[in-house]
Parts: sequence; structure tokens; C-alpha cells
Amino acid sequence: MTTRRNTLKGIAIAAALLLGTTGFAHAEQALKPLGRTDLPGYDGDFDHFGADLKGNRLFLAGEDGGTLEVFDLRSGAHLKTVKDMETPHAIHYEPMTNRLVVSNSGDGLSKILDGRTYAVIGTIKLAPGSDVMSYDRSMDRLWFVTGGKNATKKQPTVTVRQVDASTGKPTGNPITFDTDFTEGIVAEQQGKRVFINVAGKSEVAVLDKDSGRLLATWPVKEGQNNSQIDLDEANKRLFLITRKPFKLVVLNTDTGATVASFDAPGRTNGMMFDAANQRIYAAGDDYIGVYRQIDPDHYEELARVPSEKGAKTAYLVPELNRLYVAVGGSATAKAGLLRYEVIPSKTTTATR
Repeated sequence: MTTRRNTLKGIAIAAALLLGTTGFAHAEQALKPLGRTDLPGYDGDFDHFGADLKGNRLFLAGEDGGTLEVFDLRSGAHLKTVKDMETPHAIHYEPMTNRLVVSNSGDGLSKILDGRTYAVIGTIKLAPGSDVMSYDRSMDRLWFVTGGKNATKKQPTVTVRQVDASTGKPTGNPITFDTDFTEGIVAEQQGKRVFINVAGKSEVAVLDKDSGRLLATWPVKEGQNNSQIDLDEANKRLFLITRKPFKLVVLNTDTGATVASFDAPGRTNGMMFDAANQRIYAAGDDYIGVYRQIDPDHYEELARVPSEKGAKTAYLVPELNRLYVAVGGSATAKAGLLRYEVIPSKTTTATR
């Protein structure tokens, strides 16, 4: 009897892997695996991605390896390793100048790279400890978090600064938070607000992005250490990942009230909203959680797409219908890049 049960269990697991989902018998297919690019010799975690669409390049911050990894955006082929990046975290590619901005929490400050040669041609003159960096297209500005526990010499507070993306020069007034841990930032594109995950206090700070004035503070009740963040501005919904426990939380951006919450993959470090398909993707250990926005007030977990242990940072390129996931290297896991095709949704009902 035990042998028969084990056999049936094995068949069920194999079927789930084949279908690309686990535990969702009637789920539509959301992601189709396209391939894996190995990065032999890399040990440790990666952090975030960036992309050069016109130049067909994908960039990945080798946080623990001190590298910038460059891939062919469409094929996934590994093109180059740029060394001596210290502790890179987030990446912004500036197409008008063919330059890269790479946030760096080391003492060497965040770096500006020539997009052709990858030579360091400048630094962003901010306090040490830059980790989070988020691009606000409406103002052509980068939002940085500096200081706190990510600085080489740890600091009790963090400072949020704006930087002109074209010139690399700081602008606006510094905004200080009384915690050593602040994470994701996302700005409205039609409105005037920016949302900041004040992770050390398990709160979301809402600021006026012109003046930096604090407009509201919303407690996150579902968990602690809110990290990843994204926004559905049209439907007034904010998406968060908490780390204790790992949860996906949906908030109303008018009130800060919780609309929905779901379990998220362990160690999720990549979450994004796919507006075209009304989905949220959350990448963590072993699987990518896929959640569907039925309408602004109703959500469901759609699929758990198998990935790998250590596959916890992700990046969506909607123009190509591609999702990329970085796999950290360890004694039990081979570092690499996973590529998935985003399968268009069969239902798109939410108001845009």
C-alpha cells in the first residue's frame, strides 16, 4: 500500500512539473519555461536586474560575487562578467546616454558605468550604504535608500534621496527614517505620491514626491519586514511582500486598508505586477507564485510554477513577454538564469 501511495505521489509531482503548476488543477498556464543559463563558479546570492531593450541586453547584480553579469536579453546567453563592482544591488539603464547606474552598499558608492565598455566613469555622491534604487520615469529620477544596516559602518537611520537619472546628481531634500531598515520604493506616474516600505517598522510611508512631505503612514498588519513593492496605479492598489512570514499583501492606496493577502514563496526577493495580464509574480525558493487580479477587490492564487532553490530574484520584461529569475550559487545549487515565457491571460476583467 505504501509503495502504491509513493508511486501515485511521484506521478502527481511529475504531472505538476510538466504542467508548470502545482496544486491548481484548473489553473490556466501562466509561465512556460524556456531554458536555463548556467553561471559556473559563481557562489552566493544575486540581487536585482536591469535591461537595455534596444541593445538586447539583460543585466544582473552579483551581490555576493561583486560582479555585474550581462546576458543576451532574448536568448539568455551569458555575454560578460564585469568584476570589481563591490556590493551591487539595483540597476538602471539610461538609454539616452548609454550608461548604467548600479547601486552599491559598499564604501565605493553607487557607480555610473559606460554602457559600451562597462568602465566606471563616475559615482553617485550619496552617503554609503545604497541598496534600494527605484526609477521614477515621470520625473526621470532615481530614488535611493542609503545608510542603515546595509552600510559598511552600520547606521541607526536610513536616508532616502532623489537623483537626476540623466546627470547622476542628487536633487531635492534628504528624507530620514528612524529605522535602520527601509526597502522597496515605487512612485505614481500620473499622481504625485511615492510609497516606501519602511521595513524596520513594518509600515508603508506615503510621501509627496515633489516636496518629500510625509502624507500618511500605514501599518502592515499581515507580517513584518515588508520588502518588495509594486503598484497598480489605475486601480489604486499597492502590492507588498512581507518576510515574517512571507506574504503577498494588497493595499488600497486611498486608505491603506488591506484588500487581500496570500502566502508567498519563502525568501521572495522579486515581485512585480503584470498590468497587461492582471497578474502578480513572486519569485522565491522552489517556485514562482502567480496571483490573478480578478478585479481591484478580488484576487486568487493562480499557480505555483516550479523553479529552483535559491531562485528568488525576478524581472519582468513585458515588451517581450519574458520573466527572468536569478538562481544563487551554493554547495547544493548551481548559479544561473532561468527564462520563462509569459502566457497571455485568457481573462482580463479589471478596470484599467
